[in-house]
Amino acid sequence: MIREKRTVAEAWRRSEILTSFRLAARVALALAAGFVAAPAGAAESGAAAAPSFWDPARKMEKPDLGAIKQIRFLTEDDFPPFDFALPDGAIAGFNVDLARAICEELELPCTIQRRRWDTLIAALDDNSGDAAIASLAITAQARKKADFTAPYYTTPGRFVVRKDSVLPGASPAALADRTIAVAADSAHEAFLQKFFPAAKLATYPTAQQARTALKEGRAHAMFGDAISLAFWLNGADAADCCMFKDGPYSDPTFFGDGVGIAVKKNNIALRRALDYALARLAHKGVYAELYLKYFPVGPY
Repeated sequence: MIREKRTVAEAWRRSEILTSFRLAARVALALAAGFVAAPAGAAESGAAAAPSFWDPARKMEKPDLGAIKQIRFLTEDDFPPFDFALPDGAIAGFNVDLARAICEELELPCTIQRRRWDTLIAALDDNSGDAAIASLAITAQARKKADFTAPYYTTPGRFVVRKDSVLPGASPAALADRTIAVAADSAHEAFLQKFFPAAKLATYPTAQQARTALKEGRAHAMFGDAISLAFWLNGADAADCCMFKDGPYSDPTFFGDGVGIAVKKNNIALRRALDYALARLAHKGVYAELYLKYFPVGPY
């Protein structure tokens, strides 16, 4: 995801999430106030405990922080709910709150600066910042330019169905000969072609059109990015029509290795400190609190 220009797939994913978030205007307003409540039926749709990406049985020793005097986090401000500008100009979002929680856990001062997406890694390289927490995907190409913490969230694929659906599940057998709406030329279409060969794929130019097809009853299910689907389900555009069904699917071949915090190459001390803090926040339940604050209908 770290490139001079975003690939078509990356731009699509980010635009889909952004579109879904804007459609859920009431959610955005609630987030700005620091609280969002799940709508009626959210539990049925997927509101649940936060996921965990850290082994609770693994005990991590606190690293030596002597060489780290502060952490200058870098992020952007146009990818809600992960990072966005409030009306007063302040920056907010899941990434921002997580950065602050990390600094509190490490008992280190920190700043959070806004940067354009295409300047984040360059800013790490020239020491204008220490860590980029801006929903950067961990890919082989990205690892050539920066080091990453363990993932703190992933972007799995999930099925959604209408609430009046009688489908017993979303397995290959249950969806055999059923119509699945999906965005054309996406990783989600490729996944279905490989693992759901007996299903009938109805492809659409955009994921939004695929969601509309499901909402209007022109498909038995829709498969897409779980994060954007979570916001769609919680937004006005879905009109409480649909819910998650089974999943999630997190095959890294199709959906990547997740999202991590980037640091300058070979900044081992900071990377270890961040990994330690993330694990501690998960153990204490802080990560779960932040996750449920921003994702009342969980993607997982």
